[in-house]
Amino acid sequence: MDGTLLDEDSRVPPETFGLIRALGEKGVHFCVTSGRRYDTLCRFFAPVRDQMDFVASNGTQVYVGGRLVDREVYSTAALRRLERTVRMFDCLHLSLFDHDTDYLLDEVAYYHRELDKDLPNVEHVGVMPGPDVSIIKASICCDKLDAVMDMAYALQRELGDAFTLAPSGSMWIDVVPRGVSKATGLAQVMRAQDVKPQEVMAFGDAMNDYEVLRMVGHSRAMANGRYAIRQVAEKVVGTNAEHSVQQEMRTALEGLA
Repeated sequence: MDGTLLDEDSRVPPETFGLIRALGEKGVHFCVTSGRRYDTLCRFFAPVRDQMDFVASNGTQVYVGGRLVDREVYSTAALRRLERTVRMFDCLHLSLFDHDTDYLLDEVAYYHRELDKDLPNVEHVGVMPGPDVSIIKASICCDKLDAVMDMAYALQRELGDAFTLAPSGSMWIDVVPRGVSKATGLAQVMRAQDVKPQEVMAFGDAMNDYEVLRMVGHSRAMANGRYAIRQVAEKVVGTNAEHSVQQEMRTALEGLA
């Protein structure tokens, strides 16, 4: 989504909806994979939400044909361990998400809003929500811009047996349960739609797109993407500001004519 499909103003270019419909008429399924929650993605794609599939919250919410096929809920015990580890570092601030609320464990001023971390419906709780709250996403804001990679490495060393941690944007680190990713969510969509990896074209720009690009037959990295993403992709296309995904969708559609 951000840095890939959305434009420089974090909006879906209007031509996208017509392209999704046209590809669907040719039997081509469109699926968005994102760190954003399902409810947020539905607002982005309101005109076509019933004609596409969703892998949301970095793989913890998977919807196929409007039906929920998987939801991964974080273990409360694992989250408490995550909180203790985050508290070891004065530059880290934990944010937890259920289906409609963002729970901030520190004061709002510590959290930098960017891209998919726009933090709608924020609630400063100060303490970890109890087990009655179903957490589907966790992210950490690092208030020292030059320390994000260091912190991601340190957290992976501390928590790698339970979580995968990946830098997201300029000041955030996404925390995903081990064994869950955009790729595991996409694999469920592919099974439900009876689509093989070699029949999938995927686009990405960030490190949480890495597994997806490695699993599909036709991988496309954005020119504005991370260096490693551009290295593993079959092809590097233009930037999101140039609407390059939409250009590739148009090219694919022309090839089906």
